[in-house]
This record gives sequence, structure tokens and C-alpha cells, in this order.
Amino acid sequence: MHLNWLGQTCVKLQTKNLRDEDVVILIDAYKPATGDFPRSFTPQIAVYSCGDDNAATLSQDPLIVDTLGEVEQKDTMIYALPGPLGGDTAVFKILAEGLTIVHLGRLNRKLNTETIAKLGNPDILFVPVGGEKNQTLDAEDAVATVTALEPRIVIPIAYQCDTDPKAASVSDFIKNLGLKPDITDKKIIIKKKDLPQEETKLMILEKNL
Repeated sequence: MHLNWLGQTCVKLQTKNLRDEDVVILIDAYKPATGDFPRSFTPQIAVYSCGDDNAATLSQDPLIVDTLGEVEQKDTMIYALPGPLGGDTAVFKILAEGLTIVHLGRLNRKLNTETIAKLGNPDILFVPVGGEKNQTLDAEDAVATVTALEPRIVIPIAYQCDTDPKAASVSDFIKNLGLKPDITDKKIIIKKKDLPQEETKLMILEKNL
């Protein structure tokens, strides 16, 4: 699975289905007020944690997931669960290529115990760490969320970049988490066989269009 971070909470996953076809899953492709961001996308699946207002342009008629519930498409299972604010925000559990991916969208407060139980212990966790100025978790609450979910790999998102200049630096989260990044790159490729078996690894995705 290929992982890219495009700024804010926007993540692109490129995976393979059972017929060995490429499947692109686009999460939170909201147009920013400033900075560089693609004008359009061609995913097979597009997922939104806060509805599709101000969404980027999509072509080729992808499946849109912008409400709570569960859906299966192209051998990918997506569970959209309510965030701490009920129906106003969503967090996602995605099963693809034998991996369990959790994306916490624009989460801005700790998860409740019921949601933690439903999310389980993901293989890959995307956690927003930008703090109050970009209306997501601060470093301390982000670390508490990582501790609660116990992922094998944690990847911070929504940190400071050209499209989100007011957000906190990723260094604040790294310092609070107390882990040295295992990988820092513009694209990360993860296979199930390469997952850490005992410890949680921190990987840093740099913004990549």
C-alpha cells in the first residue's frame, strides 16, 4: 500500500484489490484557503470526515463516503464512525490489502471508550496533531489517543505546512510521543509482512502532491 499526505487531514491511499487492480482511496480532500493543492483528483473512493462542503473536484464518478455507516467497494471495507461531536464529524476504519487503517479525520478531542473499542488496534493510524489553531488534537491529546489505540504504525497529519501555516509543528508531537521517526519521506510503502510485531513505530509523511 502506498501512502501520501497532501496537507491538512488529506491522505491518499493506493492499494490493490483481489484482482490486482489499483484502487485509490482519497480521504478528506478539502480545498485549503492557501498553499499548493491539486485542482482535481481521480480516486475510486473518496471519504470525508466533515461532509463534502468545500471538497476538491473529483472525476470518473468515485464512490463517495460522507455519512456514517459501513460500505464495501472494490474489496475495501470502510466503517465511518461518529466522532466525539456525534454526527458532526466522523472517524474511519478502512480494511484493505490485509491492513487495518484508522484515519481520525478532524478529531479535536479524545475518543470515547466505545469508539476506541470499535476502532480496535489498527495496523496504521493517521492522527491529526495540529492543535487548537487548526481545530484538531494538540500534541498531548494526540499522544493519549495513540496510547489508547496502540497502533503498529502511527503517522501524524494536519501539522504545519504551506496549506495550514497556523498548525503546530510536527516536532511538538514527536517530542511528546517520545519515539524517533523510523521513516521520514514523501511517500511510504507498507506491506502487511513488514508491520512491526511488538512495538509502535512512528513514520513521518512529508507533504507530497
